[in-house]
Amino acid sequence: MIKDDHIYIGTSRHPDDTTQKGEYLKLKYANRHGLITGATGTGKTVTLQILAESFSNAGVPVFCADVKGDLSGLGIKGDYKDFLEKRAATIGLDPYEFQEFPVIFWDLFGEKGHRVRTTITEMGPLLLSRLMDATDAQEGVINIAFKIADENALPLLDLKDLLAMLRYMGENASELSGLYGNISKSSIGAIQRDILVLEQQGAENFFGEPALDIADIMRTTNDGRGAVSILAADKLMMNPRLYATFLLWLLSELFEQLPEIGDSDKPRLVFFFDEAHLLFDEAPKILIDRVEQVVRLIRSKGVGVYFVTQNPLDVPETVLSQLGNRIQHALRAYTPREQKAVKVAASTFRPNLDFDCFEAITQLGVGEALVSTLESKGVPSMVQRTLVRPPSSRLGPLKDSERDDVIRLSPVAALYDREVDRESAFEILTERAKKAADREERAREREAEEKDKEMSESRRWTLPGFDDDDDDEDDYDSRGRKRSTRRKTTRRKSTKRRRQSVGEAALKSAARSMASSFGRALVRGILGSIKKGF
Repeated sequence: MIKDDHIYIGTSRHPDDTTQKGEYLKLKYANRHGLITGATGTGKTVTLQILAESFSNAGVPVFCADVKGDLSGLGIKGDYKDFLEKRAATIGLDPYEFQEFPVIFWDLFGEKGHRVRTTITEMGPLLLSRLMDATDAQEGVINIAFKIADENALPLLDLKDLLAMLRYMGENASELSGLYGNISKSSIGAIQRDILVLEQQGAENFFGEPALDIADIMRTTNDGRGAVSILAADKLMMNPRLYATFLLWLLSELFEQLPEIGDSDKPRLVFFFDEAHLLFDEAPKILIDRVEQVVRLIRSKGVGVYFVTQNPLDVPETVLSQLGNRIQHALRAYTPREQKAVKVAASTFRPNLDFDCFEAITQLGVGEALVSTLESKGVPSMVQRTLVRPPSSRLGPLKDSERDDVIRLSPVAALYDREVDRESAFEILTERAKKAADREERAREREAEEKDKEMSESRRWTLPGFDDDDDDEDDYDSRGRKRSTRRKTTRRKSTKRRRQSVGEAALKSAARSMASSFGRALVRGILGSIKKGF
């Protein structure tokens, strides 16, 4: 529900139950990011759903991950339910109308949506190292692999390309170490094992082409509504590190590709990061610093990022300080850590003298939240205890047949469902190795032939009494004495050809390609992904 460029969240009520007030999120400040927190079962998913509905109606595209499958209901009109009608009447939502929204389903595995992929090159060394939980030494080797690939026009598109590059580096470790720094074969072996683990976890589905075009998650419909892109994450959550790395990659792609737009009347895209704690669990400091940098800077590109998690302590303080719009559902305070979390949550709100935030957080009911959003000049509003409005779309997941219908009618149908395997590092290095091996084999054959020929000529000239001249006079000197029949054996010095190794052939071929326009080193951004023009 949109009112004067404000998104309606719900209605707050004064403690004396005499006055009610609508709580809104101003579209102009929606790109100042936000935080949605609360214990399991307190209504976070419904809050995310009603925000996605409102942004879509305001013409703002939305991207969100569907961890439990409940968000798929956005694609179908809501159904009449007594408790929904009761909530609408309680908060004064009249009329309460049902509506479906333009949904695009995505899935890394291609089972519940269109395939979504990226390439190893676009992922970048930092995020790839994070995905494999690489050590410092292993991360150094991965950076060298990207460096060699960038300089030598060797596209790294999928995992087999990366494996081919690592094999090449292992075979030529001593030569390459002199150019790029130490390349440990043990580190290469560890990375190769990690890649095998990733393949078993399904990560190979994520790497390849066609890579996701950011423009396809920023679509609007003919009637001006923003498309809601929903990532099926129920299976993806079986590998939390892949889930977090994928969403962080997508965020970094948005940051690198979108141009600056400064302040605008509404965001260009709103990005919901559900189960956000997975992004920061055991993350190295350098990664957290770069996430904080991206969150801080992406606002000027018109993207709003909303972290959804159970506990505000899940988000580092440097990132938490960037989140201006806050919706806090109920938390429990049984353990010392839970009590600390409630205190942290309560302290982040602008106080309301009508109630105590700490007590209110522990007493909130399902579908009730403490809400504080940015008002004029970006000042946080006074926190209010709010009943969240009911959704207009279906509350709960779609049936498989309904999901299939949405996928079939999708505007990106058939664009991403067929994999493309073009020539890349694997094919190039394999072909170079084959050609180098063929050249070595031909060189050995020529050397063997020349050696056989030399030995044959040597035997020919050393046979006793052998004379290839019919003129016997040549066998006597000027005094009439017979010359000796022993002739000085002359041997030709064999011309030893320097054999060229597979690694040397590949390096020479790579050096030639460096001179071409395709050999330019790629420019990478904050999180290691390639910087592109949008």
